[in-house]
Amino acid sequence: MERLTISLDNQLSKQFDDLMHERGYTNRSEAMRDLIREQLETSRLEKENAGYCVATLSYIYNHHESDLASRVTSVQHDHHHLTLSSMHVHMDHDNCLEVVILRGPIQNVKDFANLVTATRGVRHGKLHMVPVEIKQEQHSSGSVPHTHSNPLT
Repeated sequence: MERLTISLDNQLSKQFDDLMHERGYTNRSEAMRDLIREQLETSRLEKENAGYCVATLSYIYNHHESDLASRVTSVQHDHHHLTLSSMHVHMDHDNCLEVVILRGPIQNVKDFANLVTATRGVRHGKLHMVPVEIKQEQHSSGSVPHTHSNPLT
């Protein structure tokens, strides 16, 4: 493990310590590692659309909107290879929240999220992606050889 030393002015150091405690870290090193990882992931996702990710897409919509649920469901079915799971929550009399868990190529996940959030009647859509490496494993289960794609973080 490599050791880095940084200098912070008193105000920035206090703000960092406050953030560290607010998020439940017990030491500065782990807090810094997570901040660096987060920035590297954000930078990678902004720069390139190559590679794979796991993601959540959250969005709110008015279920009274004409045919909206069926239009969104149709988009999900057209991209079933990206969807791992989804959850539907009734927020109040009019509004529903859906959360879709996705896995696949970064660009495909972004395209899917854009299709859903651009659907007339969908509000407050938010995509959160985490880049991952995909390791292909081939083995036999019983007498049937097959391949698995395993995400590695």
